[in-house]
Amino acid sequence: MAPIRLRHPKGITTLQIDLDNALVQDLQQEIFGVSEIPPSQQELRSGYPPRSLAIIPELPLSSLGLKPGDQVIVNQSISSSGRTPPSPPKANLTPVSSQRPQVSAPQPTSSRLAPRSSGPDYVETPNGVLVHRIVPDDNSCLFSSIALIFEQDARKAQRIRQVVADGIRADMETYNEAILGSSRDAYIATILKPATWGGAIELGILAKHYGTEIASIDVETGRFDRFEPPLEASTGNRCIVIYSGIHYDAASLAPMADAPPEWHQTVFPIISADEDDPILSATKELATILRAKKAYTNTATFDIKCEDCGKGLKGEKDARMHAQETGHVRFGEYA
Repeated sequence: MAPIRLRHPKGITTLQIDLDNALVQDLQQEIFGVSEIPPSQQELRSGYPPRSLAIIPELPLSSLGLKPGDQVIVNQSISSSGRTPPSPPKANLTPVSSQRPQVSAPQPTSSRLAPRSSGPDYVETPNGVLVHRIVPDDNSCLFSSIALIFEQDARKAQRIRQVVADGIRADMETYNEAILGSSRDAYIATILKPATWGGAIELGILAKHYGTEIASIDVETGRFDRFEPPLEASTGNRCIVIYSGIHYDAASLAPMADAPPEWHQTVFPIISADEDDPILSATKELATILRAKKAYTNTATFDIKCEDCGKGLKGEKDARMHAQETGHVRFGEYA
């Protein structure tokens, strides 16, 4: 436990917080207990000069960058009805994950597309709202999204990596050197590292492991890629991941956009294989909202640089070639 000084309208209080294991929402509840400001109306600042903190309740508290003894200032935003969206910091990424660019979005035209000035984007459905569930930009985004969906905890990304490693070992015929692009042992050793991306191979293994179709929608194009389990292993369910070009997030169904995580449904019965399935239809519209915000990156054309040697590169293909030639794995987008 570590002390955090809280300055609030009623005075100053020292909170004892587990900075390593708590979630942002745990801090919000502590603040609510002493200030009586509801989490949905909390505006938090810290540092000198004070800077606004990006509040995403289900993320680890470490995402706020607080240290023992730091002071947090809370003010009440009467007009706020949802969460404060994260400010887009400069990307610092390896070639699978990046900060999502965020710009003002035009007003959606469909009645199902909820205009959002704050909080997560969502689409109304007959059974609730399909919510964009943001996970950290830390190169484990695919694994964090799957952990959120199946383990209800995005922090269990490393457990998901182990599922992938075990899946490769269990099916040596399918996951051979030609498919993996390297020896099986080398691929497994690499995928277990927290800084390594995941992609189509991993989604196929995870679909089989959970007996659940994983439908991945590409924000830029609106295209679905389906990763289906073997027929004999299928539960008849589907889940959704959202792909921005260099980042994966999840989607879940909730009675309201700011419902607590335990109220969210992350796996859905398959109603139809076509896009008239209500969840797939809502996902398509959610991607439309994100596309309007330019919340995607064209991996073939975006400019990046190697953080190890400073070389400028064009797109993911150049980054992968450079990584193979030099062993460098730290890349960032140009500001």
